[in-house]
Amino acid sequence: MDDVKPAASDCDIAGLFAALHFAADKHRDQRRKGACASPYINHPIEVAELLVRVGAVTDVVLLQAAVLHDTLEDTETTAEEVESRFGSKVRRLVEEVSDDKSLPRDERKRLQVEHAPTLSRAARQIKLADKICNLRDLKERPPPDWSTERRLEYLDWSEQVIEGCRGVNARLEREFEQAHAEALTCLRSQETV
Repeated sequence: MDDVKPAASDCDIAGLFAALHFAADKHRDQRRKGACASPYINHPIEVAELLVRVGAVTDVVLLQAAVLHDTLEDTETTAEEVESRFGSKVRRLVEEVSDDKSLPRDERKRLQVEHAPTLSRAARQIKLADKICNLRDLKERPPPDWSTERRLEYLDWSEQVIEGCRGVNARLEREFEQAHAEALTCLRSQETV
């Protein structure tokens, strides 16, 4: 029985858990910007979970890239390291959704809007899920040093990015619209207080 090969789905699950383990290790000392400073790894897990639950995504390469989507930007991980562990398809997807942190923040934001329509279908789905999770955090657990104005600017910018991601997953797009509307309503109510 030791020579029985695992089913493809078992390999897929093992690959997804390998990506989760890798991301957890890479993000181990990081916290989210919100007031509660939750462990950073919660974010990529939430992105992948949203892709599965709402977006009905089952592509393990896409899910691995979702779990790893911030490793190049926010840790010392290299693209070569991602490729050696998870293959060239995962590497390309992670690179597609990664910002060049050597650029100023405003330039990175401009480039996200500009590049969104040119991303692969898989990368656009990761962007959708990432922005949904960020909008929920912005509404429920905003960074304490972000003014209402800055949060509103983020909402506007995220909407511009997502305009370039449309047409790849109607479920995720509806979820984005709902998260955006809820965050906007919340922020507008705070303006009037």
